[in-house]
Amino acid sequence: MKRGLMIVVSGPAGSGKGTVNGKLLESDEYVYSVSATTRAPRPGEINGINYHFITKEDFKGRIDRGEMLEYTTYCDNYYGTPLKEALAVLESGRNLILEIEVEGAMNVKKLYPEAVLIMLLPPSFAVQEARLRGRGTETEDVILKRLERTREEVPLVDQYDYVVYNRDGGVEICADDIRSIVRAEQCSVRRHKEASKEYFNS
Repeated sequence: MKRGLMIVVSGPAGSGKGTVNGKLLESDEYVYSVSATTRAPRPGEINGINYHFITKEDFKGRIDRGEMLEYTTYCDNYYGTPLKEALAVLESGRNLILEIEVEGAMNVKKLYPEAVLIMLLPPSFAVQEARLRGRGTETEDVILKRLERTREEVPLVDQYDYVVYNRDGGVEICADDIRSIVRAEQCSVRRHKEASKEYFNS
């Protein structure tokens, strides 16, 4: 059984990460990484589905034991990817999708260099701003903070392996671009370093 790929998808607010990843998850080839967090569950959230809800003591213990692939803190709570579960998905031959921010992506790249890092972007900064304002769900202050965060994160795109643009009305095209990246990575020589030996010995 071939090993699955760890696929990190990052992108600014308004890039459509959730929608695009949802398209990928329609196939059994892809599994969404369920993060662990120390924050309390929100109404309707299910432990093990939306997040693994654990205590701060438990989370810190996992960090100390090297059991987190990556983690960060936000609003006095920890968020991170459990290493054991992530590796189990890869061993099953399926591809694991991590929808995380740039900081977490850089941590994954250090700990798991085989990961494929994809930056998902709207067509332009102007389109991103229009999408955020068009939602009508966030205050002006929140929108400005999200746009400022974009100015900090997007310049780090050169640390990623691929950039994919999610153009208006093009979610399926965008998802197919990622599927194409996965197919190409599955055939890359760096993932088949024993190809010559296996060829003559099979």
